[in-house]
Amino acid sequence: MIPLTVNKLAEIIKSKNIPAVNLQVKSVSIDSRNIPKGCVFFAIKGENHDGHDYVSKAIESGAVCAVVGADRCVCHNNEKGEHTGSPLLRVDDTVAAMGRLGSFVRQNSKFKIVAITGSAGKTTTKNMLSAVIDSKFKCSPSPKSFNNNIGVPLTIFAAPDDCEIVISELGTNHIGEIEVLSKMIEPDVAVITTVCPAHLEGFGSLDAIVKEKVSITAGLKKGGKFFISGGKEKLLDYCKKNNLKFTTFGTTPDCDVLVENIRLTGDKSTFTVEGVEVNLPLVGKANVENASAAWAVAKHFGFSAAEFADAVSKIKPVTMRMEILQFGTLGVISDCYNANPGSMENALQSLALVAEQKKKRPVFIFGKMGELGGESQRLHIELGRQIAQYEIPASLTIAGDSAMAAETAKKLLRSDNTVEVFENLKELADNLHKFVKPDDIVLVKASRSQRFEKIVDKLKGLFT
Repeated sequence: MIPLTVNKLAEIIKSKNIPAVNLQVKSVSIDSRNIPKGCVFFAIKGENHDGHDYVSKAIESGAVCAVVGADRCVCHNNEKGEHTGSPLLRVDDTVAAMGRLGSFVRQNSKFKIVAITGSAGKTTTKNMLSAVIDSKFKCSPSPKSFNNNIGVPLTIFAAPDDCEIVISELGTNHIGEIEVLSKMIEPDVAVITTVCPAHLEGFGSLDAIVKEKVSITAGLKKGGKFFISGGKEKLLDYCKKNNLKFTTFGTTPDCDVLVENIRLTGDKSTFTVEGVEVNLPLVGKANVENASAAWAVAKHFGFSAAEFADAVSKIKPVTMRMEILQFGTLGVISDCYNANPGSMENALQSLALVAEQKKKRPVFIFGKMGELGGESQRLHIELGRQIAQYEIPASLTIAGDSAMAAETAKKLLRSDNTVEVFENLKELADNLHKFVKPDDIVLVKASRSQRFEKIVDKLKGLFT
């Protein structure tokens, strides 16, 4: 991050007090356990912890100053009770203040920014693109899934001085979030991976989701490039109606940037770009779509098809996102990070494909798709129809919305197919040994809030 004096920092974040010190700030932290040299500590109130409770610890660990809420009574004495010299900058909202600093750093840095949003595939696309970009440029991708009003500015602060391209995810679960993030970081390239029903509780309709995702263009730099999935009709229609200039990517013939000759197998996907064969070590058609997005941006930055193919052939799956694991003879597809109707359909399709090619019995262990609002019942019933469509021999879930999917599947499947609903996650875990066989292939999928990674851990214990 570009160095700033504490006084300048106070002006940027609109602090209510301007301290009479000339200390330099060189980095940002929101974790009192990690205070780099020359750090400003932002006290952020989260779901489980409040950073205001750790201000003293942060300052004692070397923070040159701390940003705190103006209405908070914060003590910055050390363990001996002695008052420290590190100033507190008081603001109305510490998260908004961090966003203002993020905007300032972005405007005064030379790197280009690629911003990626979408209902699914953001992190996987980011990782693919990072692997390609990093082979030629100094690239700094967002850590993990840093995609909100805290994670996005942290991504900007983390970019090293010699960085040439930053890749940032932009996520949302309520109207207006992406526009704010886009205006903060002013991307040179904006990407929408896909749109599908997700976070309907906050948006209400697919049309509202499309509008929110397209607001990534609100901060797009003049002359910037806008890439969208060519297979989503509502997205295309909205962009055309609003006279937006865009480039499409995908697997349909009319896409501007096209991937062709797709072959899906049990452990990888193969396709061609501009006549060059690409071996992608990830399963599922959705990951081919993600790769097409990565290829569109890579091509924009001057990469050849051969360079792209070489780079993506070495990538690894993201933890808990269609991650193939082996526990003894049991195969497991761990996809516990996110679940919405689009990703569920892709995961089921991939499970059926892997099972057929590896000659294994498919088992589907699933939880609910979260944040679907008033559409939850309908979409879980539709999931049940998909389970029946793929004739999954064994499906296990827990009480709640996902039970509607199980009930629908049970009505449509033959009597020799097993569909079981357990009271809770613990009961499901305790009964796995009765339904899962050593040579099965098991897909474990649910929204993150369901904590279905515990099922993956239980399977590992049972079959390793």
